[in-house]
Amino acid sequence: MLGAAGCAWGAAIPAAQASATASCVVRPAQTEGPYFVDRMLERSDLRVDPADGSISPGTPLVLVLAVSRADACVPLPGAQVDLWHCDHRGIYSGVRDPAMDTTGQRFLRGYQFTDAAGEARFTTIYPGWYPGRAVHIHFKVRTAAIAGRSHEFTSQLYFDDSLNERVHAAGPYAGRGSGRRRNASDRIFLRGGDELMLDLQPRDGVLAGRFELALDGV
Repeated sequence: MLGAAGCAWGAAIPAAQASATASCVVRPAQTEGPYFVDRMLERSDLRVDPADGSISPGTPLVLVLAVSRADACVPLPGAQVDLWHCDHRGIYSGVRDPAMDTTGQRFLRGYQFTDAAGEARFTTIYPGWYPGRAVHIHFKVRTAAIAGRSHEFTSQLYFDDSLNERVHAAGPYAGRGSGRRRNASDRIFLRGGDELMLDLQPRDGVLAGRFELALDGV
């Protein structure tokens, strides 16, 4: 299996279950953060770094983002959904700052366009942690210009603290110490993070989840 490591969820990646029903849940926007890199990397499996073919180790995660229009409560096809997050060590690809220099690398980044059901599907790994933040995944939704106006929405996804502890107790996450921040002590999470929680279930050997959001003004 591509990229699985150490945890008990190590079987084949299942096909995501599509749903054409929009739920019209408007979610809170959150900061983009310093690590968004617009590399135009269209792909659904984020684990392979196309720069060198290396595979990010970690617990496999299958994620479906279902995007709808809030006004009409119908799926929104053709929207570009970007996903990016840190690896098991708490490191992002393609950036340089005092904590890391991964310029030229492109692991755990990419985008997909939503299909006719408004869904974008990704295979990635469960993110690690880094000091000062709760465990999270960044995402951005962009629509093409319609009547001269485009739309962009950026936010973050979070996990239950107990699930973070369980996943991070196994390889390759284990051994990094106790610096992981809980959700309730993350100042960014406190600005709407309870509406951005991922409900993940073990399914055919991986963790899988579906997150629904509706966009205003599209």
